[in-house]
Amino acid sequence: MLVLGPDQNRRAGLGYGLAAYGLWGVLPLYFVALAPATPTEILGWRIVLSLVFCVVLLTIAGQLRPAFSLLRTPRIARLTAIAGVLILINWGIFVIATRTDHVVDAALGYFINPLVTAFLGVVILREKLRIAQWVALGVGALAVVVLMVGYGQFPWIALGLAFSFGFYGFVKKRLGDMPALTGLTLETLWVTPLALAMLVWVARGSGLEIAANGPVLIVLLASAGIVTSVPLLLFAAATRRLPLSSVGLLQYLNPMLQALVGIVLLAEPMPIERWWGLGLIMVALVIFVSDSLTSRRFTGQ
Repeated sequence: MLVLGPDQNRRAGLGYGLAAYGLWGVLPLYFVALAPATPTEILGWRIVLSLVFCVVLLTIAGQLRPAFSLLRTPRIARLTAIAGVLILINWGIFVIATRTDHVVDAALGYFINPLVTAFLGVVILREKLRIAQWVALGVGALAVVVLMVGYGQFPWIALGLAFSFGFYGFVKKRLGDMPALTGLTLETLWVTPLALAMLVWVARGSGLEIAANGPVLIVLLASAGIVTSVPLLLFAAATRRLPLSSVGLLQYLNPMLQALVGIVLLAEPMPIERWWGLGLIMVALVIFVSDSLTSRRFTGQ
């Protein structure tokens, strides 16, 4: 077996991380290409086919039975069920955002996410923040106010994505070192009955677009499990090879690419309030990241 040295291992991790966040960054284009399928149908297929893809991979790896046996532990069953509901909410909001010309709002949500994670740490875990972190949270809150005033409505897409993924990350931490593939399998397993009900509801209403729009849409929708699972597996490979600080910096590639997709490729409107909100969020992140890196150097972490 080939054993990589530390530098090679880190370079491989960087490649995996860039691939994962790069794929997530252009993911909105995939969902836009699924028109005329409705967000409900897309979400249903995404969950069901993600479970199918994960089960196939676990079967090939001989890990299917060990993965399902974890559900016998009440704590794991409870936490994976909660994670499943949270990822269902997150995926649902993201699909709606991409299909209603709100890709930039989705990008804002993932820019805000690190600040939300810090906020949840204070509220739930009673963690203490440094002064710079409080300043970053304050600037982030100001950005939300600017967006609310500019839009004349609550920025539910950005905050919905940020908080659902923030709580999802919190639950995943409680699960410990569960492999990414096993976690995704159990999470999607819990919400698959709801996904099937969604598909039945669409079929009995307007009808499933996958059955009415030819082979291209069929192939695209059938790829939903692969499109969902591959970046997650690449991300897991990256986290095993890179320091947490490096992974933390790489995560901003995702919303940067999403913002570019929304502004440049999809030509979404960018009123001045949205630019101000995006600018304030970037300022908050610069403060937040700079403080984190300075703290790590100071403590030797």
